[in-house]
Amino acid sequence: MLQEIIAGYNVILASNSPRRKELLKGLGINFSIPSNFDVDESFPADMNPEYVPVYLSAKKSDGYPQALSDKDILLTADTVVIKNGIILGKPENASQAFDMLSMLSDGMHKVVTGVTLKSSKHRKSFSCITEVEFDFLSEEEIYYYINKYSPYDKAGSYGIQEWIGYVGIKSIRGSFYNVMGLPVQMLYRNLKEFVKNSINDNYL
Repeated sequence: MLQEIIAGYNVILASNSPRRKELLKGLGINFSIPSNFDVDESFPADMNPEYVPVYLSAKKSDGYPQALSDKDILLTADTVVIKNGIILGKPENASQAFDMLSMLSDGMHKVVTGVTLKSSKHRKSFSCITEVEFDFLSEEEIYYYINKYSPYDKAGSYGIQEWIGYVGIKSIRGSFYNVMGLPVQMLYRNLKEFVKNSINDNYL
């Protein structure tokens, strides 16, 4: 069990996302949340959009300002929504949110999350892709969602766990939780491997 393997380690979730906090808590892992720290989240303009989240998760990891001890595991993540090769970030206002949701309506898009695990000796990054298909969304439905749920802190302007996910999503191929912001099954497997490698190093 991961809980037994990870006992004695301090997992640090460097994220302000309430969804990531909820999902990591659901794994039964104790973790801490550090103070905010600034990271430049720019990326090369010619980078494949699917590579951007893991690139940014590694950049966030490198930007963590505190030294890590042998018992620290830093977890950073980044999630993007991709439609027709275009990255849809977090909307700044209702107009941007409407445009994004209109673009996602009646079609398929990808949600990609990049995750980086880092200790004093190791770093490992991985990513997860989920394909999400939306039904047609009317203007009335889009405005209802925006006005009631204010999705300004969410990539692509929507939260799959909210009303719009109930009424709008026709199909999902891949991890549901990845769309929320953290591919917990893949994280569980990678955390076990990461900690085991760290333990083996300590006995070399």
